[in-house]
Amino acid sequence: MSAGPLVVEIICTCLLAAFVLHRYGDLRKQHVLVTLATFIAWYFSFMIIFIIPLDVSSTFYRQCVHQNTPAVLTTTTTTTETNNVSTTSVAVTTATAATTASGNGTNMSLSDGSSTSTPPLVHCRAPLSHVPDHVLPALWRVVYWTSQVLTWLILPMMQSYSNAGDFTVLGKIKSALIANAIYYGTYLLIFGVCLIYVAIRPDIDIDAEKLKVIGATASNTWGLFVLVLMLGYGLVEVPRNFWNSSKRGYQLSRTYFKIAKLSTDKSEAEESLEDILEEIKRYADRIRYNHPMSKNMETILSKCPDHIQKSMQPNMDDYEDFDKTVDSITEKSLVRLHQKVIRCSQINKRTQIQWNNLIEKVLDLEDCQTNESSTDKRFHRVYGQYKGLLRGLYTPTVEWYWKCRVRPWVMMITAIALMVFSFMVVWSECLFFVKDPVLSLFAVFINLAKQNYDYVYIEIASILTIAYLCCCAYYSVFQIRIFNYYYIAPHHQTDEYSLIFTGMMLCRLTPPMCLNFLGLIHLDSHVTSGNMEETSYTHIMGHMDVISFISDGFNIYFPILIVLLCICTYFSLGSRILSLLGFQQFIGDDDMTQELIDEGREMVKREKRKRERQVNVDHKRKHWHETGRLDSGASPVTPPRRIPPSSDKRAAYTVPRSPDDNDRTELLRQAEPIDYTDDRSDPLAEYTRSPATEPLGYQSRPTPSRFSSSRPTSRPLKGIFDDV
Repeated sequence: MSAGPLVVEIICTCLLAAFVLHRYGDLRKQHVLVTLATFIAWYFSFMIIFIIPLDVSSTFYRQCVHQNTPAVLTTTTTTTETNNVSTTSVAVTTATAATTASGNGTNMSLSDGSSTSTPPLVHCRAPLSHVPDHVLPALWRVVYWTSQVLTWLILPMMQSYSNAGDFTVLGKIKSALIANAIYYGTYLLIFGVCLIYVAIRPDIDIDAEKLKVIGATASNTWGLFVLVLMLGYGLVEVPRNFWNSSKRGYQLSRTYFKIAKLSTDKSEAEESLEDILEEIKRYADRIRYNHPMSKNMETILSKCPDHIQKSMQPNMDDYEDFDKTVDSITEKSLVRLHQKVIRCSQINKRTQIQWNNLIEKVLDLEDCQTNESSTDKRFHRVYGQYKGLLRGLYTPTVEWYWKCRVRPWVMMITAIALMVFSFMVVWSECLFFVKDPVLSLFAVFINLAKQNYDYVYIEIASILTIAYLCCCAYYSVFQIRIFNYYYIAPHHQTDEYSLIFTGMMLCRLTPPMCLNFLGLIHLDSHVTSGNMEETSYTHIMGHMDVISFISDGFNIYFPILIVLLCICTYFSLGSRILSLLGFQQFIGDDDMTQELIDEGREMVKREKRKRERQVNVDHKRKHWHETGRLDSGASPVTPPRRIPPSSDKRAAYTVPRSPDDNDRTELLRQAEPIDYTDDRSDPLAEYTRSPATEPLGYQSRPTPSRFSSSRPTSRPLKGIFDDV
């Protein structure tokens, strides 16, 4: 008996949750309460997954002790004078003898002279991870109920609170309650149905313990319903994704399709952000510093991009009071404006991150396709170099063998192994309620290990099984993005809203997943229907016997629907239906899919040309600043000098010469300092351009008005004398 493995797993789980949160979230920018709540949600969910195997091994040990504890029979004679008949009763009590006793049998004598014999005792070996009986129940009590409070009360409120447009705490809380009405409504509906069912049964009295069980039943019923849907998709898509990863041509076509599809969302996000920024600019011009809602306007401006915040400051004119005609600006209109700018900024940032990730992925796939026929067997990148931690070992030769030779086979073998594992899960989900013979494959393997007291195998097999169920379920959650409201991106690119959403879904789906796993290995009394030891986790959650049609019906037979969902996923019925409804989906034999693939390929070509021009400009700029000479063999360039105060006023328009300038452009600039292309008909054009992000020699097209059909794009600098 040792608490070492439990302590090690608790520490490792804490480090894992901290690493994942650091990888996906930005700890410096996000609120400390969001960081803390998300960390606890992820930490407790991971803890349930990794510690329940220890609970399983301890449960098998307690079963062994219970079955092999010697029974001591004592006789208690009770004489009852009823019609002069004397009755003797024999009471059998179980002694708490030492569990390590063993022998060839023990003869026990009754007081009337008769004797009986007990079967040989078996030596029960405790697992290395076994802890005192009170430790795990106390741990589960804290972990389970904390995660339930987080997922149903705190996290949904924090998620809606972060997107609320109100300017007061009470207003944000009110908006959060309204936004979560659907979540709370579905939960309260299930809870109400269960409560009514218990109330109309005369043989059950409602007390605090039964109310706790009803609440856990409602939560697990909701979670099991979503879990079955997610598993039906993930058990097919996870192996298929690995299999398709071994086919580079398929991956390249699919990425082209995603880029073409995302370009529409990206353009719409940029347009929506521009529209809302124009509206904010109009409000900022009308609201002066002494307006009653000037502080609310400052709050709205703080949610805009940084370069826009510096440009759009509140009106500071103090020669007159605020205009009485702006009374039409109400707090409710500013709340809507605030909510819009928060939402549009999140969507714009998310689409930009998705775009960058897809571009990097497609460039890597194109590099792999190009290097397959390399004769020197060295991996050549078009852009950049590998800058990872293993760059000393991950040489171009190693990279070529890994990406062009080894990785496709690794992906293929992994896909085959996951296919077998998915088949085992589907088979066991459909037949785990059959007790004799035992048809659940996981129950068969665990029982074989239990007979040999191989607790290490039991714990490893349990961790792998429940971890695979978790991967399949949450792969589906992250792939099926409901209305694209959240996106999980590495390198600290995930926003607060998405982090809270993932923590909430982990807390909701992990408990029913664990209960389903205990049913697969026949550690649920409603499956085995026998007098058996159950896990400490089950004791803390409580039995669902209060609502029999859920405990004996829904929880056992509803997972059979996984078969139907897996069949639909295998034939891509959902994608085909969405495609018929007009939603763009990747279907290999569809003409629209091929058009989007071709469109995505052209977009990648334009992106590559844009990056090549930027690289050339950066190279020229660096060479010019270092040597003062163009690398193309042009005449030396005089370094920029300071204009003396006594110089002619026209010299003030002279600017330093850059590598992209030539004699013609310099003469034209000195001859006429006015820029004829700087026609900013829209007042917001100067605010929607970020000078730091534009390459040398390029300027953004003036931002059109919100009623114009054209949108801003980048184009080369053009003047009226370019045809000379």
